[in-house]
Amino acid sequence: QKIRFIFLDLIGKVCVITGASSGIGQSLAKKISLKGATVVMAARRNSKLITIKEKIDNEGGRCIGIKTDITKKLECKQLIDETINLYGKIDILILGAGVSMWSPFEDITDISFFEDLMATNYSGAVHCIHAALPHLISSKGIIVSCSTAQALVGFTNHSGYAASKHALHGFLDTLDMELNGKVQFLEACLGWIRGTNMRSNAFGPSGTKMGETKRKHSSNSVDLDVCTDKIINAIMERKKTIYIPWKLSLIPYLDLFFGKFLRNKITKAVKSE
Repeated sequence: QKIRFIFLDLIGKVCVITGASSGIGQSLAKKISLKGATVVMAARRNSKLITIKEKIDNEGGRCIGIKTDITKKLECKQLIDETINLYGKIDILILGAGVSMWSPFEDITDISFFEDLMATNYSGAVHCIHAALPHLISSKGIIVSCSTAQALVGFTNHSGYAASKHALHGFLDTLDMELNGKVQFLEACLGWIRGTNMRSNAFGPSGTKMGETKRKHSSNSVDLDVCTDKIINAIMERKKTIYIPWKLSLIPYLDLFFGKFLRNKITKAVKSE
């Protein structure tokens, strides 16, 4: 019988999570803390962090919240410095912060939000990694990217979002090569996830947040709890890449051999969402 090697016992680990005030980041913060890790939650909304901390404390988890705007390099350094001052190490850095969009490029009237997409999805991650990297090397830690299928191939109505995620994917792949095993990397390529505010917070063609819309997730979407359980299992099993749902794993192969077919499928899938 094949024995599965478990890489990481979360008990006693220190985990920093960006975008922890909602959605995937919040769910990961709660679950990881209840598995014995100390979680440092980073987000811009301090009142939200306080509320989440109270809930986690009441359930027996251990966490703190640090108000952080990851688009500001100094605040990312302060996040990491405070974590080290309190706990002396960082074992896991989860890049959970992200913002999306939903509009054909030709319909956009104010393109300035592309800068916001890049600042949050790419530069914010770079800021956090740059500050945390010496500590992650010291602990032989892991960097987890909450990525997306849009990091692998273009998606209709998501031009700026796909561009920012392509940038992060390329940065992390290069960093993985340079570090050559000093730090573990996990890329979680996600599809549409139910139970987050990603869609309501997405930028529309006018450059403002879309808010609540009539669009509902299709049967192709994945429940938030299922998604975060899979991410945590992948961390513990030292996986390098995980696809949620699994069929996203077909994208690299379809893109290589059946590119036109893949793009037609993507266009239809976006319309169904």
